Amino acid sequence: LTHAKSTSVLCPPCPYPSSPHSSAPSQRLPVSPKLESCSAVCCPCGVGNRGICGEHLLLQHPPAPLRQEGAETWQLSSLARAGDRWRSTRPVTFTLGNEMLGMGPGPENEFQTPDAEVYMHFMRSHCCYDAVPTSCKLVVFDVSLEIKKAFVALVANGVRAAPLWDSKTQSFVGMLTITDFINILHRYYRSPLVQIYEVEEHKIETWREVYLQGSFKPLVYISPSNSLFDAVYSLIKHKIHRLPVIEPISGNVLHILTHKRILKFLHIFGSTIPKPRFLKKTVQELCVGTFRDVAVVPETAPVYTALEIFVDRRVSALPVINDAGQVVGLYSRFDVIHLAAQKTYNNLDISVREALRQRTICLEGVLTCYPHETMEDVIDRMAKEQVHRLVLVDENQYPRGIISLSDILQALVLTPAGIDALNS
Repeated sequence: LTHAKSTSVLCPPCPYPSSPHSSAPSQRLPVSPKLESCSAVCCPCGVGNRGICGEHLLLQHPPAPLRQEGAETWQLSSLARAGDRWRSTRPVTFTLGNEMLGMGPGPENEFQTPDAEVYMHFMRSHCCYDAVPTSCKLVVFDVSLEIKKAFVALVANGVRAAPLWDSKTQSFVGMLTITDFINILHRYYRSPLVQIYEVEEHKIETWREVYLQGSFKPLVYISPSNSLFDAVYSLIKHKIHRLPVIEPISGNVLHILTHKRILKFLHIFGSTIPKPRFLKKTVQELCVGTFRDVAVVPETAPVYTALEIFVDRRVSALPVINDAGQVVGLYSRFDVIHLAAQKTYNNLDISVREALRQRTICLEGVLTCYPHETMEDVIDRMAKEQVHRLVLVDENQYPRGIISLSDILQALVLTPAGIDALNS
């Protein structure tokens, strides 16, 4: 969409003195001819200024410096691609004082030291579009599609969730995820009134009406111009694993952001910035993860028992233990979706061990870590193996906790900002 002639909009004053439009009153700045209206973020530094300044001013300012004097400067290379409207086009500068360089005593809380804020500022300085891959697969379902066909399509395309489009309202109304499939199986598998094969013929909109019972919640999504810090907060705050990135002008879904994608982005491009000291601390010292009342499932238990735990405990994976209580596997929500591909969801009384044995593809499996390992080792392993969590075990392989991507991103990004979205 283009304009026949150039237009202007009012951009709020920017708090940065170096800004080309920091003087008061606000200046009228031209809108990019590619934009139908002004909706981008001029200043992604987390201090407001959410007027639209046009494409050439997008991501104009670096994050607020942590120290003004006696500092060492680190620079992140541009991630721009030709023709990308939302992508960062200028270097991001981090300013580190003496305390951040390890030259002075820090506070007792490792995540509240000045150098711990580097990932927080990194995420605030990059928009969601920066993390969108050049090419990716996106599956969208209409709510009039049959449930069975929808879940088979998820498996066939190798995706774990799909945005739901309502043709009547001409809008995206929600997400269809593996959690929905688990809830359907859990609700109807042993129902004396409704057979599971009857549910197969239901449409997605029918299931939403039955399950949500009129309490429809608005779709949680984010704009490509919002910061990755906002994306991390939304994912953890709303306890979701999929965050649609919707272009505000066209209303199209560009990508589905996940914890894994954000950590991968941070792991690749975050190597250009200084590492905070807490990365050298052990998992035991930092207490990042879940260590109490960890949900597990015996390998001899039926799959239906695992579904009950998924629903009741709202966890995404279960360490599988043998008779001695040692970890021998991991049964995740994604394993459940393959019941649809194999058409074996009519028999949920098979053991978890047998279900893992019948997996048609190699999934992430069980990866472990130990209390004496450093946070840096844990992050590197999760990023390299592309897994959503690590099972914390002792030297005898007994489960002692779970470290998830939510735990990692909370510690790296939100805790230094004084935000506890994980437990709110």
